[in-house]
Amino acid sequence: MQLKVAPSVLSADFLHLEKDIMMLNSCADWIHLDVMDGTFVPNISFGFSVIDAVAPIAKIPTDVHLMVVHPERWFERLAQTGVKYVSFHLEAAGRKTAEFIDRIHSLGMKAGVAIDPDVPVRKLFKYIGKADFFLVMSVFAGFGGQKFIYESIDRVMELKAEITRRGAQALIEVDGGVGESNAGALREAGVDVVVAGSSVFKAESPESVIRVLQNV
Repeated sequence: MQLKVAPSVLSADFLHLEKDIMMLNSCADWIHLDVMDGTFVPNISFGFSVIDAVAPIAKIPTDVHLMVVHPERWFERLAQTGVKYVSFHLEAAGRKTAEFIDRIHSLGMKAGVAIDPDVPVRKLFKYIGKADFFLVMSVFAGFGGQKFIYESIDRVMELKAEITRRGAQALIEVDGGVGESNAGALREAGVDVVVAGSSVFKAESPESVIRVLQNV
């Protein structure tokens, strides 16, 4: 199966955002929107002013990654905007993770559980069969342009093996430092979706990079 590519709008040209979204419509699989609150992670990115602007012109699914301390506050509003995929951090949800997955499903969206590189991947296992996808961060959430952490490949393999062992259906998404140099290894490890920011938007031909990543 072809690798899905979800370029991160955080790396787009915000002065010409419509142009970049139209470009993604033509060649990408998902549009990835990173929401940071300045508390769960040190940085602040954007909120509904950007999401509401992107939603009406997005022709491919939107994928919102909530890096916030109270992700549940956003679910209903995201559903109203037409978002298809929503991920929140296990570190933020804790014991409410299963409840949050159910809430996202009740609103008609696909639910994802995300973890940072310092969280044991085994902590995701109890949500296999419940979550639609898992977001394995290959850098620490909150900053763009970080170098890819190669141990993430082993983490993906461990998660993929457990999903397969249980006969479950769940996508694995990886976010952080992804580019042409590591996308092939990620695909072989079991990744279904890669989030790419700088490697796409800083390229001379973003469309070409997206196609290369899809076909590694």
